[in-house]
Amino acid sequence: MLRAAICGGSGYTGAELLRILSAHTAIEITAVTSEKSAGMSPADLFPQLHRYAHLKFEPLLKEKLLEKADVFFMALPHGASQEAVAHFHGKGKKVVDLSADYRLGDPAVYESWYKTKHTERAALMQAVYGLPEIYRNEIKSATLVANPGCYPTSAILGLAPLLREGMVSPEGIKVDSKSGTTGAGRKADVSLSFCEVNEGFKAYGLCVHRHTPEIEQEFSAAAGVEVTIDFTPHLLPIDRGILSTMYARHTGKGGLEKIHGTLKKAYEKEPFVHVHDIGAYPNVKHVRGSNECHIGCALNERTGTVIVVSAIDNLVKGASGQAVQNMNLMCGFDETAALTGISLCP
Repeated sequence: MLRAAICGGSGYTGAELLRILSAHTAIEITAVTSEKSAGMSPADLFPQLHRYAHLKFEPLLKEKLLEKADVFFMALPHGASQEAVAHFHGKGKKVVDLSADYRLGDPAVYESWYKTKHTERAALMQAVYGLPEIYRNEIKSATLVANPGCYPTSAILGLAPLLREGMVSPEGIKVDSKSGTTGAGRKADVSLSFCEVNEGFKAYGLCVHRHTPEIEQEFSAAAGVEVTIDFTPHLLPIDRGILSTMYARHTGKGGLEKIHGTLKKAYEKEPFVHVHDIGAYPNVKHVRGSNECHIGCALNERTGTVIVVSAIDNLVKGASGQAVQNMNLMCGFDETAALTGISLCP
């Protein structure tokens, strides 16, 4: 059995990691940390996690934790992960970081968007961006993986194959995304309270959302040229789920059948990506609780616009499920271990 620790285990992503890993036959959770909930068990916060009642949240004391685990899931806020990730990784532990601290390869870009100095550049240089559908081989040999953000996961999986094949222009791309409220984390915030969110729908973070450079980084890698996008996130009055709609100019390289065929070919062997038939489009309800990404596409021939729609569960494929998928690859397990459950019905 591989021993695993979850640092920052009292939030939604930490709880989701515990839920998913409860079905993993090769993993034993040996430590969970939380400063605010120290002394409590995961079952005290999330009664459905009663099988973890024997565990107690503990402070993040790095030297003590080193003795308890072989692999570390870091579910800490950005900035807070930097030093802890570098410490565990430097001591020979395998680390999957769910924060933004190791996602951006250029520390100057990170510092510009996150307004925080990146002090662990040696570790940053060794981090692999953890999107298995694109970087599977690199992840297999990695010891430090930066788990992608939820919005970027949905956008990159939707549009990267078309950018790579030159079917859409890298100029003028627009990404329009909607997320459930769990994407903001488990915290007391009036703007996220029931009465503020229920029956409401709003945009936020226009032009300044911190997932923007992450999407641009991976779009640029796919296109082979620098890509700048318009990204607009919205808050949906639902618990979980992301629906992203990408708009890109058609290059004229094939029609809708070719576009659809390119997406199908890109993901034909992928266990967690499903491309809908032409004329059918994703619904966040159909990925809820699963590690799947559903993709649909259209071509507006009047405007020359390719439209790609993707749906994921922001807590699973957008966070904890993808973290487990990455860990499976890093540790030589079946990539789908503990992740084969289908979406909730209805």
